[in-house]
Amino acid sequence: MPDQNFPDSGGVSAACRRRALAVLAVAGALCALFLWASAGLHDHLARGGFTATGTQAARAEAVAERYGAARPDLIFVLTPASGQRLDSPAAARSAHRLAERLRGEPGVTTVRSAWEEDPRSGLWSADGRAGLVVTHLEGGEDGASRTAERLVPELTGADGPVTVRAAGPAWTTASATRTAADDLMRAELIAAPLTFLVLAWAFRSLAAALLPVVVGATAVLGAMAVLRVVSEFAPVSVFAQNLVGGLGFGLAVDYSLFLVGRYREETGGGTDPVTAVSTATRTVGRTVVASACILSAGLAVLLVFPFPFLKSMACAGIAVTVLAAATSLLVVPAALTLLGPWIERTDPLGAGRRTRHPADGSARTDPLGTGRRTRHPADGSAAWRSLARAVTRRPALSAAAALAVLGLFLQPFLHVRLALPDQHILPAGAPARADARVLDDLFPELPGQLTVVLPDVRPTAEAGTALDRYGRALSALRHVQAVRVGSVGTFQDGRRTGPAPAPPEAAGEVPGKGALVTVASAAAPHSRAAAELVADIRALPAPATVRVAGAAVDNVDARAALTGRLPLAAAILALVTLAVTAYYTRCVLVPVKVVAVAAVSLTAALGGVVHAFQDGHLERLLGHSEATGAIDATMPVLLFCIAFGLTVDYELLLLARIQDHYRATGDTTAAIVHGVARTGRVFTAAALAVAVAMGALVASDVSLLRQLGFGVALAVLVDATLVRGVLVPAVMRLMGRANWWSPAAVRPAGAPSAAPQHLADDAR
Repeated sequence: MPDQNFPDSGGVSAACRRRALAVLAVAGALCALFLWASAGLHDHLARGGFTATGTQAARAEAVAERYGAARPDLIFVLTPASGQRLDSPAAARSAHRLAERLRGEPGVTTVRSAWEEDPRSGLWSADGRAGLVVTHLEGGEDGASRTAERLVPELTGADGPVTVRAAGPAWTTASATRTAADDLMRAELIAAPLTFLVLAWAFRSLAAALLPVVVGATAVLGAMAVLRVVSEFAPVSVFAQNLVGGLGFGLAVDYSLFLVGRYREETGGGTDPVTAVSTATRTVGRTVVASACILSAGLAVLLVFPFPFLKSMACAGIAVTVLAAATSLLVVPAALTLLGPWIERTDPLGAGRRTRHPADGSARTDPLGTGRRTRHPADGSAAWRSLARAVTRRPALSAAAALAVLGLFLQPFLHVRLALPDQHILPAGAPARADARVLDDLFPELPGQLTVVLPDVRPTAEAGTALDRYGRALSALRHVQAVRVGSVGTFQDGRRTGPAPAPPEAAGEVPGKGALVTVASAAAPHSRAAAELVADIRALPAPATVRVAGAAVDNVDARAALTGRLPLAAAILALVTLAVTAYYTRCVLVPVKVVAVAAVSLTAALGGVVHAFQDGHLERLLGHSEATGAIDATMPVLLFCIAFGLTVDYELLLLARIQDHYRATGDTTAAIVHGVARTGRVFTAAALAVAVAMGALVASDVSLLRQLGFGVALAVLVDATLVRGVLVPAVMRLMGRANWWSPAAVRPAGAPSAAPQHLADDAR
């Protein structure tokens, strides 16, 4: 039958309405179960996961580790206290105590101290004002950060003649993890009351406003429980909690808002509450199912990328999306059934205000409970109707104007720079960030330092000569300050400048085979200069196979991994969206338009993120004084996949209303105006609520979370206003009847080439 061409949630929801009390009781019991199951989740979440796996950089780092040349996980910077000197016996004793303490700690594998090695080892600053004690920790990123979290508070601070500071990736990760946990609570404290206020304003009903909050809490707790189970089998990023909180409440608001809004619209038109619940779940329920499918597919494509962080976010996002949709379709109808007309009596501003129908004088209630006078609930918003009429009168001009504005948003994205997270992910005042700045000031060559491993070189005279030539060639490359080649010597500007320092006990050349080369560069790891240097080193003829490791290599290979997998991910997302939307609408061109418009609008949102964070305009406004000149490498992909599903969510609801009216009238222009007028206020309220739920992350002290929250909030606000209010109506008006073309083989029986039969339910 035509009305079965998309999964119908009405049957399940009807059963829920008949057993409303039982459904709500089970939902409450599940909340308690979810709360119990998610206990201790934070302690089981993994830290890090931002570095791409399976890349040349990852393989090179593994080789460097075998040669004892892996980058240190934790770096202690020792500087003299006031009036003291680092070359004093007392300072040496403090350094030795620190090194011996570290060697006795579990989780610490190797320790190197400036006071125990050759002065040319690179562990002393150029001016002699600082010395380093560097450590390697076991357990990967997660284990290393937990060890750092335990050791650093105990070992840093004043220690007699020296002051001890801590830096390094393990301490940065530990600090970011702790900050993210604090930010989660802060975001929830900000988002929950503000979201409730937005919903109370939209509905003028405390009872209606509470429903999305209840649904969101259930979905979030359920997703947390799922993550707790998944964490037993695979690493789950600590940042997944923040995504679950923001996205869970955002989706709950969207889905509940659509259901409750349709219910109130039906009752405002004179339909009895039971029938209104049935109509809302039968019609809006299909939109919720389709939206959840597309958003889940968008999140699933994150699994294509070789980043553990993105895989964790995919699992978290899919879990909360499915639970938000299921909870909305089960709990909201049950709650509406029990509340019935009482939902209209909880308006703190006077809900239930009556308006007059111009034809029969009968009293009607404003479907959104705003108290404004309307001619009839079917008329929708007068402001949105006026806008739609203006757009459809001049569709070409309107589309051009909308695209021009989106182009302005897009422009900053043209100079986007992607970088893996480092200490700049933390606020400027964080101890880990401040101590890392001290390290960079005293040892400016460390961030850009590269390690080149030649594992197949044998210690022969010929090999020594070849390594000498290789060192000279390396030192002549752009952006290279100095080169140290194993036991051969040091080089600058294409010439040898001296012998090599004695190798440390824990590092150096493997007896009988292999050589290590250290390349010092002042280029920032995420800069173009660093990328050029990595390419030059990889292209330079060498005596044997080379493996290049370092932060700059990680950044280069991370960008390559993202761009290399991007076409596959985009194709999967586009195909799934086309398939679901075509199945939902039974049209051919409308799904293409959905994908194209969403891609354009979301790319513009990415431009806003670049302008705000990479260029630093919003960072300075928020009190973060430094702009890093880059955004997190994984952020564009993560933001696009999340926001894509949310914006298509609005598109599906708008299409349902437009197709419904077109089927009834055969007038495309009137259908567009009708659809925009009927959904405009719902979109506004939904976008505001989602922007608040995700935008609360902008208050985070972790730049990655600020970028995600701002990007999603900007995307939904732009989509709900400029895109849905101007661009989509203009494009559909230009397409005319072509919007509704479909092959006769897939056209619902007895229907014109317009809209599927099931969408006619929206009118009834």
